[in-house]
Amino acid sequence: MEISENNSGLKKTLSPLMLWGLGVGYVISGMYFGWNLGLEKGGTLGLAIATFFIIILYTCFSFSYAELACAIPKAGGVFDYAKRALGKDLGFIAGVAQIIEFVFAPPAIAFGIGAYFNLFFPGIPVLPISITAYFIFTALNIVGVKAAAIFELFITIIAVVEILIFSGVTLPHFKSENLTHNAFPNGWGGVFAALPFAIWFFLGIEGLANVAEETKNPQRDILRGFGSAIFTLVILCVLVFVAAIGVGGWESIVYKNGISGDTSDSPLPLAMSKIVGNSGFMFHMLLTIGLFGFVASFHGLILAAGRSTFEFGKTGFAPKFLGKINSKFKTPANALLINMAVGIIALCTNKTADIITISVMGALTLYIIAMISLIVLRKKEPDLHRPFKVPGYPATPFLVLILAIICFCAVAYFNLKLSFIYIGLVALSWVLFKVFYKKPTQ
Repeated sequence: MEISENNSGLKKTLSPLMLWGLGVGYVISGMYFGWNLGLEKGGTLGLAIATFFIIILYTCFSFSYAELACAIPKAGGVFDYAKRALGKDLGFIAGVAQIIEFVFAPPAIAFGIGAYFNLFFPGIPVLPISITAYFIFTALNIVGVKAAAIFELFITIIAVVEILIFSGVTLPHFKSENLTHNAFPNGWGGVFAALPFAIWFFLGIEGLANVAEETKNPQRDILRGFGSAIFTLVILCVLVFVAAIGVGGWESIVYKNGISGDTSDSPLPLAMSKIVGNSGFMFHMLLTIGLFGFVASFHGLILAAGRSTFEFGKTGFAPKFLGKINSKFKTPANALLINMAVGIIALCTNKTADIITISVMGALTLYIIAMISLIVLRKKEPDLHRPFKVPGYPATPFLVLILAIICFCAVAYFNLKLSFIYIGLVALSWVLFKVFYKKPTQ
């Protein structure tokens, strides 16, 4: 594959509508699966409390992060912000955390794609379907960001419409007692245990910052993208939560048999089956269109991961071939291909929950360092051109910082083994960086 040696820059082709499609698309698979596993930890009330605080976290974070993205519109996102505010070491750690989030989230979603597809074609195993999806959507991202963004917008709109259809079918059958039954089985400990799954509702929206270099007017449009996306996602989150649980109680969308035992990655089909059965037109339509929700997030996060890995290579913080742009398509092809290889390796572990948890820890690290960077840059560079300033400063970023630290500690406490794996990955990367990094010569 021909690669341009001159990193002249990424194409500026993204409009505000495309940014909305990307922002919602990155996240929307979280409405279709994963979040329901938090009900097993905390029950309806436990997950609801966790989700309430996570909505506050993400709303405040989105506008705080928009300030950084508008002021420093670079493909590296938090890597560029932290490097400028805190130096190359903390910048590197922020960049690694971002890459871990974006590279480990797609394999978890790929499992969901394979599982949904397997419902239609039981004879085809989940893993080959998931790997095939990787090849298809990596290729689409290599072809060009505009084609990728248009496709993302199309499938995101379909996925949003499907959630509205699901809500329209289920809400007339809503019963309030289904929300209150066994609502707080594990007390406040269940709230903290449910946090990773509440985060999964919104994980990935920060990927909007990584396409800032490809936005026609980043100083104006990135804010519009963040604002419209988080508004849409909060509404969808509340709709899905209330509609899915209100049909038959939280156990009915957590366990495959509706009582106990094996958990399910298909809460919406389980809820819908309570009303229309599991063989009717509406049920199969949900399964068919539900795939678009998975594809939207999978495809969008592959795009964001490619940009963050590309920026690492371009600045010499990783092997330089990762920072090369394809001369024909003007996309970070090498970064996309390496990310795909790592994702497929993660897929082969067959541990969806563990992959999700590691991705969440990467995201929380990103949020913590991003907010520190915002506060430091306000003091360090007061004259930096900021087309948008987060309302309520400094309370807004401080609130995000506190909530993110609490969430990280809770996730680490309930997943000690995985937290050691995550910290080990970051530490090993940092050691290799210190050994091999060479400061660019001017």
